This record gives sequence, structure tokens and C-alpha cells, in this order.
Amino acid sequence: MTTTLSIIKADIGSIGGHIRPSEKLIQAVRSFVAEKGKGAVTDFFVSHTGDDIAILFSHFLGKGNEKIHRLAWDAFVAGTNVAKEQGLYGAGQDLLKDSFSGNVKGMGPAVAEMEFEERPNEPFLFFAADKTDPGAYNLPLYLAFADPMYNAGLILSPSMNKGFKFVIMDVNHTEGDRLIELHAPEEIYDIAALLRDNQRFVVEAIYSRNNGDIGAAASTTRLHNIAGKYTGKDDPVMLVRVQGAFPATGEVLAPFNIGHYVAGFMRGSHTGPLMPVKMNSSISYFDGPPVVCCLAFCVHNGKLTEPADAFDHPYWDWVRNKVSRKATDIRQQGFSGAAMLPYNELEYGGIVEKMGVLDQRFIVKK
Repeated sequence: MTTTLSIIKADIGSIGGHIRPSEKLIQAVRSFVAEKGKGAVTDFFVSHTGDDIAILFSHFLGKGNEKIHRLAWDAFVAGTNVAKEQGLYGAGQDLLKDSFSGNVKGMGPAVAEMEFEERPNEPFLFFAADKTDPGAYNLPLYLAFADPMYNAGLILSPSMNKGFKFVIMDVNHTEGDRLIELHAPEEIYDIAALLRDNQRFVVEAIYSRNNGDIGAAASTTRLHNIAGKYTGKDDPVMLVRVQGAFPATGEVLAPFNIGHYVAGFMRGSHTGPLMPVKMNSSISYFDGPPVVCCLAFCVHNGKLTEPADAFDHPYWDWVRNKVSRKATDIRQQGFSGAAMLPYNELEYGGIVEKMGVLDQRFIVKK
């Protein structure tokens, strides 16, 4: 029997703008899953990052299972009702369809799932980000799985000597999942050429070439492709198996000390550094900065341990201070140049109408 891990995440309401969900809202989601998930879910865990609530499920029903996806959808609907009762901002914001249709993919919530035969010890990492898009994971995944400067195991461990297969999605293609498979180390330049464009090409999954097992799975939802307008940033989630045939926990975490610049921040329209934060952190400065949390678990026979908060360590306090300085520096540039996202990423905002009006006022001098 194979174990399936599923993260399903949504923004369904927040206190004071885009700060964090209320305790009553979080408890409503948790209680709903605990009551209605009996018989389907082996174990689960609920947390929030910024204003997004993520449900981690452990079960034996496989990826894309309707029972699991419906359970998450209905839990978010129940939470939305509480958010409306409390008058929270953005109640039900990520629930972009009127009713459940068998799978939450394409309905607004972000989804990351993986299915595997459990090892005797099965450690994995749960990532959840807020105020950014799925491309935020591109650089950390490339460095952790393809670069020996960050992953010493690529040199030292025989279990990783064949490298990894990257499955990369073109998220601008909306008629279906447009995917390419590339192999590291032979095709790392090709992988880099795609992953440099965080808004179009994103890592969907990574597989070990030593044993064929899945090592990472990330959400690829672009909300503006579903809604046809800006409804909030995509706020991606990710699962990464660690140790053995995969990078060690520390090798996966190491790239997050960069605080690399990603899309997001205020109105999802700016560039900002990605800050590693503790579990259940809120959002603050300029509706940001973009944040990511990482919780480490082990799973055995489908049962989860309690989480270890991977970014709750004095080292990451220093990183957070560095990221704060980077955030302040780029915000001093306001709307100019690289501080704001390129026009094609703003196409669903009010700037489209503004540019349309201004375009009519241009004249060509002869």
C-alpha cells in the first residue's frame, strides 16, 4: 500500500486586510476535517502562513482523490462561512468556482501531492509561501537538487550520483498541462534557461534517477489564469522528501538563506525578497515581504509526527534581518523598473485600462 501526502491551501479570509486568518476560522477548518475526514484521512495537520490556510493530509487513496479534494473544499467553504460571519477581509477569496467538480485543481486552491512506498523512516518537508507565485521555488529547487555548491550529497552520496529528473510546467498554457522533462546534470543549462523565467516556467515535480522515486512536488496554480483577473497571489505549497536518495534536510533549506527576489508583495504586483519565517507567521510590511515557512515531519504507516519548525532557529533570525534590509532597499525604488513586475504580469489590473486610455492620447510627429 502506498502513502499519499496532499497539501491543499486557500486564502478564505483574514483579519485587518492580508494579515492572518482568525483563530475561529482556523478552528472551523480543523474541526470540519477532524469530523468529516474519518474513514478517508489517516492523519492531517492544519496551519497558516500569512493569510493562507494549508491542510496537510496523509491517506492511502492516491493523488487527485475526489474524497480528499472534496473534504478540503468543503472545509474551506465551512471556514468561509465563519469568515463572512466575522466580516473578515477576502472571505472565500481563493474559492473561484461556485461548486465542487471532483478535484480542486483549477478551482482556486493550491495543491501539491505525492504518492510513494514508505521507507523504514520517511522524513519530508512541508513548504507554504504567501504573497508570491509558484516560481518562487524554482531557484531553491534547482540549487538543492542540481548544484553541488548547495547539495554536497551530489558529490558525496552514491545514492544521488545519477542526479534528478525535473518536470517543468509552462503555466501560461491554459488549455492543458504543458510539461517538459529534463535531466540533471546533463541538461542543467536547459533547466536553468527555463527556470530563470519564474512567471512562466515552474517546477511541478522532481524524481530521483537512482531509484525513480518522487522527491518533490509543488503547486502550479496561477489564479489569474482561472479568474481572468487579479484575485490575489498564488501562494504556492510544496512537499519535499529528504535524506537517502534525496538531498538532506539542510541541503534543501540552504538556498532559502539567499532571500532571493520573487514576484509578490503589495497587490501581487512587485518584486521582493523571500523571507523564511516561523510557522503561523503573519504578513506585515507593504503586504509582505513574500514569506515561506517550512515544517519537517516524519510519516509512518500514514501517521504524521508533530512538526518541527525548520526556520525556528537563531540562524534564520540573521537571515530574516538580511531579508528585511533587502526588502527595504527595493521598496525605496517604489514603482520604478525592477521594483514592480513587468507589464505582462499586471495585465489583469487597473493599469491595463489606464494604459489603454493613455495609448489613445499619443501622437506621432512627422
